[in-house]
Amino acid sequence: MAKKSELTEKDLERRRRVRRGIVATLVGGIFWGLNGTVSKWLMDAYAIDPLWLVCLRELSACWLFLAAAALTARGREQLAGVWRSPRDLLAILGVSLGAILFSQVAYLEAIDWTNSATATIMQSLGMVLVLVYVCVKMARRPRRRELLGVALALVGTYLVATGGNPGQLSLPPEGLFWGLACAAAAACLSILPAAPMARWGNFTVNGLAFLCSGLILTVVYRPWEHMPALDGVAVCVLALCVVVGTFGAYALYLQGVKDAGSMRASLLGTIEPVTATVATVVWLATPFSMAEIVGFALIIAMVYLTA
Repeated sequence: MAKKSELTEKDLERRRRVRRGIVATLVGGIFWGLNGTVSKWLMDAYAIDPLWLVCLRELSACWLFLAAAALTARGREQLAGVWRSPRDLLAILGVSLGAILFSQVAYLEAIDWTNSATATIMQSLGMVLVLVYVCVKMARRPRRRELLGVALALVGTYLVATGGNPGQLSLPPEGLFWGLACAAAAACLSILPAAPMARWGNFTVNGLAFLCSGLILTVVYRPWEHMPALDGVAVCVLALCVVVGTFGAYALYLQGVKDAGSMRASLLGTIEPVTATVATVVWLATPFSMAEIVGFALIIAMVYLTA
């Protein structure tokens, strides 16, 4: 009887953890979706260059990640220990360049050339590239539902890119390029950080990767030469983008992956493109054709089939 009661208590604890993970994933996805729309508004209203915004987000959010890591004894051990492992520092450098810098630049450039809804939907195509990686790594063929998901993704991308008219592009060529770059960046973001995070924790890896990425971009881009004219409203909105849309979204989503599992998180993460689409239509009054909406739906369906 005691054993049965003990198992029941463990069951309840597991369910509480999963429910907490579901909520964290949903809130993190909503923050990400809203952050894209807010970033588009900032870039349009204040003529902010996407690369300037990337510099600000990375060099501000990195300290929040590192501070969060330093709050726990385990995190402090990881922060101190990672410097004694040159191999892992090289891996984090790879994350900073191949995942963080690539994804931040591609996403904001895609938003600048299109809108947050289109950029976020195109970003979801990264699931197809992750599927290819998994099949190659595990030396297996894709399953039928996975092939169906890829087919839906291709049709969805065609509808989003052309608006259903094969004779013209609904998106500007630059928007299509950066949208596809978003997909590649999303795949890198799903694959590259996995090993270093498993050893050193997500806050430590993200904090160092964001810091390294921001410093490299700052040296190359020189953001002080591209300062936009900002008022009090813009400063407050930028602070929200950093604290809520970058640090908050990452922290909540990663907690959701830990508590609810990667498969649930992948499926629940589709709240991000839905939120971005609704916010783009309601707030920015951006119109979409029926073909584009159908394309969005097909790409989201691909996520469910391949997750």
